Parts: sequence; C-alpha cells; structure tokens
Amino acid sequence: MERRPHIVAMPYPAQGHVLPMMELSLCLVKHGFRITFVNTDYAHQKVLNALLEKDFIGDHINLVSIPDGMEPWEDRNDFTKLSESLSRVAPGKLQELLHRINASEDDKVTCIIADTLLGWVFEVAEKMKIRKAVFSPASAALLTQLLSVNKLIDDGIIDNQGNPLKIEKIQLAPDMPFMSTTNFVWLGFEDEIMRRKIFENVNKHNKTLKLADRIICNTAYDLEAGAFTLFPKILPIGPLLASSRNGNSAGCFWQEDTNCLKWLDQQPLKSVIYVAFGSITTFDKTQFQELALGLELTGKRFLLVVRPGITKETNVYPQGFEERVGNRGKIVEWASQQKVLSHPSVGCFLSHCGWNSTMEGVANGVPFLCWPYFGDQPINESYICDVWKVGLNFNGDEFGVIKREEIKNKVEQVLGDERIKARAKEVKELVLKSVGECGYSAKIFSNFVEWLNEDSRLSSPGMHGSGIA
Repeated sequence: MERRPHIVAMPYPAQGHVLPMMELSLCLVKHGFRITFVNTDYAHQKVLNALLEKDFIGDHINLVSIPDGMEPWEDRNDFTKLSESLSRVAPGKLQELLHRINASEDDKVTCIIADTLLGWVFEVAEKMKIRKAVFSPASAALLTQLLSVNKLIDDGIIDNQGNPLKIEKIQLAPDMPFMSTTNFVWLGFEDEIMRRKIFENVNKHNKTLKLADRIICNTAYDLEAGAFTLFPKILPIGPLLASSRNGNSAGCFWQEDTNCLKWLDQQPLKSVIYVAFGSITTFDKTQFQELALGLELTGKRFLLVVRPGITKETNVYPQGFEERVGNRGKIVEWASQQKVLSHPSVGCFLSHCGWNSTMEGVANGVPFLCWPYFGDQPINESYICDVWKVGLNFNGDEFGVIKREEIKNKVEQVLGDERIKARAKEVKELVLKSVGECGYSAKIFSNFVEWLNEDSRLSSPGMHGSGIA
C-alpha cells in the first residue's frame, strides 16, 4: 500500500494564523496527505477546548504541541516577547518532535509548511534536509512590504531602524494601493522598543525565508495583481475558506455561539450589521460606548461580537443600552464568522480589516465598514475602500475617537450605496472564480500539491531558495 505523504504544518500561535493554516491542512487532507499540526501548548489547549467535534478535522490531522517558553500567566499578545521566547525554546523542541516522527520509516515527514513569522522553522528543516514551504496567512501586499525592507532603506524611504525619513504616501508597485510611510506594519505599535524589535524580526525572517522552496499566500491573484508583479515567486492559493470545501471551520480559540445563526434566520434580507473585531483588538471604555451608542442610533439590527478581553473594564455597556435595543441587537462572545457572512440577512460588515475577515467578507459579497487598528489592517482597508471599492472607512474626532454620529452616518451610507453593493458582488464573483475549477488559485494549489507529492529526495540544493532578493 502506497504511503500517504506526511506534512508538518506550523502556524504562528495567534488566532488569525491558526485558522488559515488549519484550513490549508484540511484542503491538503482532501488530496491524500497526512498532517501533523504543531501548535504551542497554549494555543493547542485553546483549540482543543473550542473544538466541539473532532470530526471537523478527521483522523488524518494529528494535533500536537510544543512549549513556547513563556510562563502560564505571561501575555501571549505581546508579539516581541512571544516571538523571542519561541525562537529561543521552540527550535530544539521542534527538532525533537521531527526526530521522533522520522524514527518510523512509514511516518517520515515529506515537507514542513510554516508561517511567515516562524523563520527559525526553516533553519531546523534545512538542517534536517526536509523540504519547506512558507505560508503567508496575510495579503501578498503585506508580504511584499516585508520583503521590500532593503529596497525601502536603499531608496531613502526608511532608515536602518525602520523609521520613515519623511511622512509621505508611496506605492510599492503600480496597481498597489498608496500607503503612508507611517503605516508600515512594524510601526503599528506605540512602544518604540517594540517597534524596533519587530523591525529586527522582519530582517531576521527575511533571511530565513530565502531557505524556503515555495512561498504560498492566502490570497487571489486578481485581488492583488500589483503585488505579484513585484514578487512573482509568491504563489496565490486562496482565499482558503471552509465554504469552498463545504465544511466547517476549525482552529478557533473560543467556542462559537450558534444561537446567533438562529437569530439571523428571523431577520429580514440584508438588514443586519455584523460587527466583529477579530481576536486581539481592544477598546477603551469611551470608544466601546460610542460604538454601542452608534449601533443603537442607527435604528438597524446588529450582531455584535464582544470577545472576552475586548475591554479591560467590566460593565462597559452604556446604561440601559441592552434594554433599549432589545431583540434588534444580538451580542455574542464568538461567532461562526463564515456562516454569518454567508447568511442572507447580513447587509454589511463592520470590521477591523484583518486579512481573514477581509477575505471572508469579499468572498460573500458583503460591503464593509472599515475600522483598522494596526499591522496589515490599514493596507487591507486601502484595498477595500480605494482599490476594490467595496466599503467605506470612519473618521475619528480630534482625539481619534470614532463618534456615534459618524457610525450612524456611515452605516446609512454603505447600506444605501448601490455602487458599493454592485462592486461587492463583482469582487465576490472574482474571488469565487479564482478558487473554482480551472481558477487561477485552484491551478496554483494543484501545482503545489503535485510538488508536495514528489519524492522528498528530489529536494536538492539546486531547488532551495524562493528567488527572493
């Protein structure tokens, strides 16, 4: 009996990275692969706690974990601390795991697929002569931004610390959105030391990414054609969505509230504002209350996701808010987002513009209201509002607070704008075509599967390198 190729998949241990890596793994299982899915102990336990049915992942995905080197009480949302701890502790633990797996001739690892932010994984794989692929769960635009660091320095856009030499709007390539030099991903943090460390991490990861044999990205060519002209070695295989394979999503850190789907069933067509800010966005009390009062002021139906920890304070709802909105507002801790966005009752998506949310929204033809915070979110907002023209953004006051009246006005604008609705439908068709039979992403994914199926002995020094300068 022919041995099933064995892939080790390792995401960065954050919700927005684990979900698409799991989706990739589930797609690979359909093509006959066995997957060992490696989380950190912390992320692994959160996934297990939220996984209601093991059938979601089947018998061909083995969930395992290694330590992240942090103490139980330490903050895993501290990117620099987590990344430094991982790079110190995890390489040795991963190598031990791979040795245990490879001890059995029938289980030998064919390839390691690891997140863009885990460059040290490729050093381990190189040492063990295992083929390796980079998986970017974010946009190609973000990846090109990271890979363009040396050129940005040479062109006098940023200094050696990643700081902009002047505030201006630039284009990395024609057909890419203009972006402010204040919005580079490593600048999206208030703490200067953290910004510097993240920039150092970017430089370090860029060097290790050169070890990869393939770079795949959770996007579609037609959504970001400009980025692929800049780095043609990036291979678009997305968007990877549970709906594309008619399945359930798996890999959540919180249990999904399915009651909101029953609530949506009772609402009129295109009448609900879906409001969700991802897994790490936080609000202060003032801004959260303005959000709540803005939703109330619209007079519209809304489904609001309030994740545990989204605010530091308790009892942050405005006095009498929940009683006043009554049944026209539904509040849950976590939702099955792809199922919500595909529901006919949803009329628009008020989002932080994380890439997973962006892909899920455009794939369902839902107009956006953009509320980005940091990282790649401003770039994604530019695509949504300026390039694809499927949404609107908010304007803050002189203190940066988005006021209730602004929320009300933008909700009314987006729900009443027929051009945005038409564009959302066009972009949806573009996305679905890319992952459909004979679509560009589908062809690239098929080629990637063929490469994975090749005998691992074909991985020679001549194959190494992604072609990244």
